Amino acid sequence: MSERPAATRKAATWTLVVGSLTLGACAIGASPEIESRAGLGCVDDSAECVRRRQATLRNMVDDKSRSWINESPTPEAYASGVRLFAYKSKKKELSCDELKRGKLEADTARTSLQSVGTRLTPAQVSRSVMLAGEVGRELQNEINRRCKTG
Repeated sequence: MSERPAATRKAATWTLVVGSLTLGACAIGASPEIESRAGLGCVDDSAECVRRRQATLRNMVDDKSRSWINESPTPEAYASGVRLFAYKSKKKELSCDELKRGKLEADTARTSLQSVGTRLTPAQVSRSVMLAGEVGRELQNEINRRCKTG
């Protein structure tokens, strides 16, 4: 009988550990940093996705450090349009290096989007490729206007 209480205590301890990890993961998932990027993977046109994309775009545009420029985008981030719209919105404030990074992203978006298989619809891919082309041209114009080549 003395083994049963020990086994019960062990099970209770493991339950507490797993519960703590689960709650910790939930807390991590709700952090402002992660929440501020929630719109990057949201690609449908539901009201919730639109809200998330708008909030993410606002956070990126308001980010004085522009740390998002150094993050690696996913195909879904291109399909959401958020990163491309952020570059479009901030182009007059970006450094030449940041403009070039944005131009490279816009140029490589097509390949990235076409590699997703069935995760995105053909219409989502098509719209995103057109947006990437438009943003790429705008960024190139800004580079030509402000940045020395050589």
